[in-house]
Amino acid sequence: MKTTRKNWTVPIMALALFSLLLSACGGGSAANTAGTTGDNKTGQTTGTSDDLAKIKDAGVMKVGIMGTYPPYNALGKGGEYEGFDVDIAKGVAEKLGVKAEFTAQDFSSLIPSLQANKLDAVISQVTITDERKQVIDFSDPYITNNVKIIVGDNNTDITKLQDFKGKTIGVGLGTNDESYLRNEVLPEVGNFEIKTYNDVITSLKDLDAGRIDATINNLYALKPIVDENGFKIKAVGEPIKSDQAGVAIRQNNPQLKEAINKALADMKTDGSYEEIYKKWFGEAPPAE
Repeated sequence: MKTTRKNWTVPIMALALFSLLLSACGGGSAANTAGTTGDNKTGQTTGTSDDLAKIKDAGVMKVGIMGTYPPYNALGKGGEYEGFDVDIAKGVAEKLGVKAEFTAQDFSSLIPSLQANKLDAVISQVTITDERKQVIDFSDPYITNNVKIIVGDNNTDITKLQDFKGKTIGVGLGTNDESYLRNEVLPEVGNFEIKTYNDVITSLKDLDAGRIDATINNLYALKPIVDENGFKIKAVGEPIKSDQAGVAIRQNNPQLKEAINKALADMKTDGSYEEIYKKWFGEAPPAE
């Protein structure tokens, strides 16, 4: 199988780290890893028992996002980041008594930056997987997304995963969807080309232009981009999988994890979570 990387320029060390990420993937998941620090023998970067206190002392929670993934997180017309993830981060930060400060990066760089202590949390649709739990920790899930196959309007050849054989399929670089294609779909379906992208809009431009045959994503992520750009694409078939996203933090941070979980629970109790969900998706969140 030939894999084409698009718009990916990274230092050699980052390439080595990302190759370790891919080798750790399995079961429809992807894990980002970073090197060992201090006395850590496991190859994992962990937090300290007072990370929550550090955030409160600073008055700021440093949050990593892609910044190119509406309606979850993207740069708004006013020059500020906005979206579902952004509002969730602001809500959590408010419950902690601090402000959220956002840093945008390619998705494949977010978890390494978290492990390198450049971020306090990543709130950018990071799917909770067993592989990622080996190197980072997660809050309780704050959203569930259904993933579907997306093709051009005139495409009648692809309606299910088995139709990927011999085709070119686009997917986000370093995402759980990429790992899912490589580790589950490819062995089952047979050879097809995987083309990776650093952002959703570029993959949809290629799909609209016929440079790829299909992509996979959730409809919430696609709707605002399609509406704005007029792409002639459609979702086909039933959802191929469902993903749950959580707030990603460094390991060994029980106080911070407990505080974030409480903040998320309080947001659901006081109605602010439902308000945010309706604001960005136009409907109430599904019953739990």
